[in-house]
Amino acid sequence: MSAAIVSDGLPSGTTAAVALGAPRFVDETASAGVDLVYDGGFQYAVGGGVAVFDCNGDGKPDLYVAGGNGQAALFRNDSPVGGALRFTRLRDPATDLAAVNGVYPIDIDGDRITDLVVLRNGENVLLRGLGGCRFERANERWAFNTRTSATTAFSATWEAGRTLPTLAIGNYLNPASDDPHHLCFDNELLRPATAATYARPIALTPSWCALSMLFSDWSRTGRIDLRVSNDQHYYLPTEGQEQLWRLPPRDVPSLYTADDGWVPVQIQGMGIASYDLTGDGYPEVFLTSQGDNRLQTLSLGPSQPTYRDIGLKRGVNAAQPFTGGDARPSTAWHDEFADVNNDGFVDLFIAKGNVTDQADYAQMDPSNLLLGQADGTFREAADTAGILNFSRGRGAALADFNLDGMLDLIEVNYGAPVRLWRNVGAGDASRPRPMGSWLGLSVVQSGPNASAIGAWVEVRVGERIMRRELTIGGGHAGGQLGWIHFGLGNAKAADVRVLWPGGETGPWLRVRADEFTVVTKGVAEARRWSPAGS
Repeated sequence: MSAAIVSDGLPSGTTAAVALGAPRFVDETASAGVDLVYDGGFQYAVGGGVAVFDCNGDGKPDLYVAGGNGQAALFRNDSPVGGALRFTRLRDPATDLAAVNGVYPIDIDGDRITDLVVLRNGENVLLRGLGGCRFERANERWAFNTRTSATTAFSATWEAGRTLPTLAIGNYLNPASDDPHHLCFDNELLRPATAATYARPIALTPSWCALSMLFSDWSRTGRIDLRVSNDQHYYLPTEGQEQLWRLPPRDVPSLYTADDGWVPVQIQGMGIASYDLTGDGYPEVFLTSQGDNRLQTLSLGPSQPTYRDIGLKRGVNAAQPFTGGDARPSTAWHDEFADVNNDGFVDLFIAKGNVTDQADYAQMDPSNLLLGQADGTFREAADTAGILNFSRGRGAALADFNLDGMLDLIEVNYGAPVRLWRNVGAGDASRPRPMGSWLGLSVVQSGPNASAIGAWVEVRVGERIMRRELTIGGGHAGGQLGWIHFGLGNAKAADVRVLWPGGETGPWLRVRADEFTVVTKGVAEARRWSPAGS
């Protein structure tokens, strides 16, 4: 695959396609029922995540939203298919937790019922899904014991031969420390001790206040490594940087260094998003920060983790607010690649907002919606799409909440209400109309890693192949588990292939556009899925 990498980081060998303009988003915050404010003192200023997942098996994405010093909240999705967004808050002591910074969905025990990893200022909590949007505390069940600290990052993967996933916990500032070499709590790695319990955590030192983590097979060799994005504010220039950890099977983790080809990067690292933008088969990595964000691509192939920045060429640096009159540097948090207009060119959402009242950074700092273009660049469309606002954004998610094939948007704000927008495409609130064809995929397999985390999904339309690695982690303080969305442009069908964890490559399967489809390992045909009542 290394021969396919091109010098300018732009795609080659693709068929002509047309990039579409911005879809219209309708603000349904007031009527949707998601009434929550993430708030608290400075110890909560770097949190604010949301988990998107299906908690009752109806195929609709539900929500669990961090609350900061208030209570986190679980919301059941009651939206009619294709209709206005509607959610109902479900109150339960198990989920109504205080001091929550963020949350990630994951099926820990392989029972195909989603569990939750809740990141807190204090004790982190594993919530085991019971079905029907009910949960129970499971720390003791799985022998999950992490440091009591401020936790702000998470990722997970399944190592070969393990029943439970390996968990990475990213921790933040230790207010009791005055050691300039160790201002942050240590990050931790939890590996299974038995088929049903975890061993004691392994400290990932040095640790420099992680705000995002992501396990990824960046080299496409089947080896999963852990990328950690750190806050430059809390480390010395001579010591701290972004990190990439090796995880040798059943051995202690170790850092990649300059001797391995690793190029040090120092940023106020906040979020991680990855996607194969260049079409070479390897994921590019987008890192949010204050000021310039970074878009990294492999420069020497997969033999070593040598990355260079192509953000300026692609138009995604987004270093300052694009409107509002505040010319100071931006502060970026959650980042996510997704196709909001279904034209087949992936787009990029970046949540933005000042940490608190930092005078050197913009106060009027709207989030970005950058639309992918046919030449591989991106252009701003948040204002024309109707999502322009000046709240202090934190976590977010693009998801099809009403199952109409168009990605909607939820954004968690610091000190302001959660915002929710419905994507109506080229139509309006009364008559939505998709701008292009789409595909919603669910990828499943038997065994403990039921969601096939670590797989690569390929969708082929003509000569173009879109690729996405299935991961848990990244973003900022929250993530998704459920339908995997692809825009197909004007195609009426596509071919789908899954490269499963462990190395098995599935066959190409022909699927129709504008449908939800389930791909199961070992099954020769994809299965069409329809929501109840559709």
